[in-house]
Amino acid sequence: MRLFLTGNPGIGKTTVIRAVLDRLEDVKCAGFYTEEKRHGGQRIAFKIITLDGQEGTLASVGRREPTVGRYSIHLDEFEKLVLSHLDPDVIPADVYVIDEIGKMELLSQKFRTKIIDLLAQPSHILATIAKKGKGFVEEIKRRNDIELIEVTRENRDDLPQQLKAKIKGALGIKAMN
Repeated sequence: MRLFLTGNPGIGKTTVIRAVLDRLEDVKCAGFYTEEKRHGGQRIAFKIITLDGQEGTLASVGRREPTVGRYSIHLDEFEKLVLSHLDPDVIPADVYVIDEIGKMELLSQKFRTKIIDLLAQPSHILATIAKKGKGFVEEIKRRNDIELIEVTRENRDDLPQQLKAKIKGALGIKAMN
């Protein structure tokens, strides 16, 4: 089971991921999600939060290379924090959570390699992936071993329960409401 959520920026992909995680209390999950950091109503950074509670900075407003738009990408911090959480030999899990496979994260070649490695194993994955993107993003979305689900205003409230049922079904866990 490989569930990849896509959709327009700000539509609620991370919110759906977090809502699914809240419903999977009896499932061992590893990975990370991202969160905006704001100051005075302005977005100033993106945080990485691992599912075991570690935090780091993915990007912050600045001009230090590499950059995406107005953000400097903190590749070393991202890789140090995230890569081990997507490695079954380091952290075995029932489901690996990746939020997100997007422009900032994909500046890391090690992250790209880790995703390919994870997809080469019989691992269950819940991820978000950019709606637009060339190259690596297109390759992942074209794979026949993933289910691509678009998050929309119409379905985002129902998705967490539906995804919980799919995940528990794939794991052979009887889903209780």
